[in-house]
Amino acid sequence: MNRKTFISSASLLTGGVFAGGLEAAGRSSAEKPVLTLAHITDVHIRAGDNAPQRFRDCLKRIKKTGVDFFLNTGDSIHDASYDNVKRESVTEQWQIWDDCIKEIKDYDIYSCLGNHDMWWAAPDKKDAMYGKEYVVKRLHIPHRYYSFTRSGWHFIVLDGNNHNISLDDEQFKWLEDDLEKTPANTPTLVMSHYPTFGATPILVGGNHSDHKKLKDIFYKHKDKVRASLSGHNHLYDKTSYNGVWYCCHGAMSGFWWGQGDKESAGPGYYLETPPGYALLKLYKNGGFESEYIAHGF
Repeated sequence: MNRKTFISSASLLTGGVFAGGLEAAGRSSAEKPVLTLAHITDVHIRAGDNAPQRFRDCLKRIKKTGVDFFLNTGDSIHDASYDNVKRESVTEQWQIWDDCIKEIKDYDIYSCLGNHDMWWAAPDKKDAMYGKEYVVKRLHIPHRYYSFTRSGWHFIVLDGNNHNISLDDEQFKWLEDDLEKTPANTPTLVMSHYPTFGATPILVGGNHSDHKKLKDIFYKHKDKVRASLSGHNHLYDKTSYNGVWYCCHGAMSGFWWGQGDKESAGPGYYLETPPGYALLKLYKNGGFESEYIAHGF
């Protein structure tokens, strides 16, 4: 075992950085990031297993790292999507989410829609709690897809909750226009609940079915697109392709806040990935670093 492998293994055993995964090509070691961000995903918050307190404890720890804001790639609540879910359950889950997020009330949080966030079993499609618009309101985001710019970086938030996990035509046209309007060489980070590319879909699926279209448009704007974040698969994966880092970060909830099953590599793991979150460092010239951290709560 070489020294690099030993250090990575030691990090696993101590519950620190799960997989180093640092990449900072094109920057000097003395350069400071323009943004330090926390990426959380698949919180699946619910009342059981002391999940609310464990989530709040993790948020308290993240705040100590000095992050500028949070990115959340969806499945914020445990589940509203199944046919047998009642209104009272959906209301309770969102209330728990609101209570937990008060822990980071002084931070901006930019969220995606996850597939478990929408209540499709409402008695009527005109019901105020039905579907995506209710989730948009609960997450305090401007639309089911949107973009924003902070400290010289452009961020694009997508909604893959459409036919066969894809962008609908309206949204894809918007994405094309948004990238065209973004000035040349503006470092850009794209986020969706579902992976757009990477290794985890080979194991468990769950990726965008329009991944080739997305890969093509990212390549067309290769002077801009630097990273693509996702969740959904509860697994950690970092893949570099055509100059883009595709990061599927493991779930805050791990094995849905439970102990795991016979395939779990440790308590709360989903397969070989522990519950955790990611810290990102973004640099002025487009440099990107990420590390996935097992939280241990």
